[in-house]
Order: sequence, then C-alpha cells, then structure tokens
Amino acid sequence: MLNVQEALNNFGKGVVKQSRSSLTRQRKNVDKTLWNSLAFNLDVGKNSFRIEFEMEDYGAFQDEGVKGANPSKVSPNAKIKGQQAPNSRFKFGTGSASGTWEQYVNKLEKWVKKRGLRFRDSQGKFAKGGARSMAYVVASNIYNRGIKPSRFFTRSFETQFDKLPEQLVEAFNLDLDDFIKFTRQ
Repeated sequence: MLNVQEALNNFGKGVVKQSRSSLTRQRKNVDKTLWNSLAFNLDVGKNSFRIEFEMEDYGAFQDEGVKGANPSKVSPNAKIKGQQAPNSRFKFGTGSASGTWEQYVNKLEKWVKKRGLRFRDSQGKFAKGGARSMAYVVASNIYNRGIKPSRFFTRSFETQFDKLPEQLVEAFNLDLDDFIKFTRQ
C-alpha cells in the first residue's frame, strides 16, 4: 500500500527545494527573503489531504509576472520593449498593494546600489546621474512595462506533480489544473 503522507511530504519538499534552486539561478539571490519564506504545510486525513505552500506575497508576482500599466510610455531607447506578462492576473496600478511610489523607489535605489548600476553615454562612459535617478528610471520602466514571469514556483510544482506516484494520483483522482487553482485561493 502506498504511504500517502510520505509521498505528499516528498512532493512538498521537492517543490520547495526546486523553487529555491530556481530562484537562486534566476535572481542570483541578492535578497533571501523570498527564498527563506518558501515552505509547505501538509495535513493528511483518512480520505483527504490538504497541502499548502507558503511564500512572501510578492512571490506570486515574481512567479506569474505583472502586466505593465502602459507599455507605450517606456522609452524608445529601452532594450526591453512591450508588455512583459500579457496573461498575468496581476497588473500595476489596479491592486491593493500597500506602499507609496517613494517607498518603491527607495527599495529600487537599494537594489540599484547593490547591482552597481550607473548611467552611461553612447560611448559607454559613465554619465551624470546617481543611484536615486537610476532608481526612478528603473521604477518607471517596471511600472509601465511590467514584470516578466519567472515561473520559479509553477515549474517546480508541475515537475514534482508529474513525479507523484500514479497510484496516489488515481486514488485521489487528482487533476493538475484543478489542484493548482485550488492551492492558489
């Protein structure tokens, strides 16, 4: 007989481990807050189970991406053009996220300093403008064009779901799409 609790525990551990690994590869993990927040809770009953995955709220934005408020406002000189997440359920300027524009720019200013980003002229030489100015440019660009989906969690979840023992999937008659929709509510 298949040990349901063990299989689901391995599933949860696998999703968290693979998601963390993906975050490390994609983001070079400058800030480990999201990485450290990844976890799961498992509750197995005789005829049911409940598995919940946890992460910082902004993890969903990183995973699914965010539509830009107005991609036409992005500078024509920008290397990345157009809408970054056209199919995302999230869009800048429509949610109830707390914080002000200044707080957003302050966070990006710290990020700009960590990355050592600076303005350059057409010859590649450093140009006028400090980290604060760069943060405003980056913030405006992100707000207007959006955030590209990383799918760090979604891909991990799907990969680990495919590894679940067939008996378990059949026993609970699991459907991946319904399972994902249920876990995101």
